Amino acid sequence: MPADLRERLLGERGPARLDLPQQGARTAVIMKVIRATLNVELNEARKMLQAVQSGQSAATLPEIEQLARRLRTVGVEARAVRD
Repeated sequence: MPADLRERLLGERGPARLDLPQQGARTAVIMKVIRATLNVELNEARKMLQAVQSGQSAATLPEIEQLARRLRTVGVEARAVRD
């Protein structure tokens, strides 16, 4: 998503976050999906997962929904939520 559109969506609609109710046992799978979806290296995927787990991660609703959908396809319970 272009940066200007992303910033506009965040400003107008507010951020969304990824909810992973049962994340502990599937850490490797979650990181693999994050890497593939967001095209990031392993270290960055690890940081992103830690941010998700601590509630510090936020993005646009479409970005989070895409990630949640891909996680569900590999059997990880995930949903996009707004605060």
